[in-house]
Amino acid sequence: MALEDICNFNCKPMHKSLTFHTLEDTSSSVFTDSFDLKWRAELTSKKTSEVPLEFHVPCLFRRPSSQASQSVSVRRPFPLSHGTTTLGFIFQGGVIAAADTRASAGGLVACPAVHKITPIHSHLVVTSSGSGADCMLWERILIREIRLYQLRHKRRLSIRGTAKLLSFMLHPFKGTDVCVALTLCGWDKDDSLIYVCSDGARLQGDIFSVGSGSPYAYGVLDGSLRWSLSKEEAISLAREAVFRATHRDAYSGNNVDLFHVTAEGSNEKNLR
Repeated sequence: MALEDICNFNCKPMHKSLTFHTLEDTSSSVFTDSFDLKWRAELTSKKTSEVPLEFHVPCLFRRPSSQASQSVSVRRPFPLSHGTTTLGFIFQGGVIAAADTRASAGGLVACPAVHKITPIHSHLVVTSSGSGADCMLWERILIREIRLYQLRHKRRLSIRGTAKLLSFMLHPFKGTDVCVALTLCGWDKDDSLIYVCSDGARLQGDIFSVGSGSPYAYGVLDGSLRWSLSKEEAISLAREAVFRATHRDAYSGNNVDLFHVTAEGSNEKNLR
């Protein structure tokens, strides 16, 4: 077809079904069913006597060749630097997630009121850093897959299982232009703070700060963070860390979004 020739849709999906086994630790869960993600390349129409309808879908798990990538890549007239400041840490009262609200493109402030902390469900929020479009896409995919898992198995996927799923989905894009760095801040039998980036890396810790302003945020956090902080002290520390980073980092600024996640769920605070 003419549209296929113009768009160069000559890519055949390599896998119709991708199965992820043991998303959760067997030591903490007795659930053994596998979690399936299916990309269907053919659909069947009942109205047309079971005639298969072919849909050309992007090849998510095939790395493009060098010649193909050079032919379709568009060179920008100048590089658009972008940055942000996001952080998360664990203390005795739960998990704190904070981020600035500025979306930048080089010297341009693209938007002063971007939400860089996205609630996934009542006990999990995700801070995003990287390309805005990529982060929004993968956050929506993650929300969809967690909801599907809950509908299929009648229970929520654990925080570790969520991070493992996201890591598996992002790993095939290692070495491409996909730029995603997400920090999962949630409560699942205990506090959980896990960092996942676009090359599939998955790291768990007690404190993470991601973005161009992270060195300045780490400077504030390392000097004052301790386990015995009260709720008010933890909120004040997170606000101070992001606030100081916005003064030193040219690509961070405007307001501070802050979430506090506990066993009862997440509470949002918007700070000026």
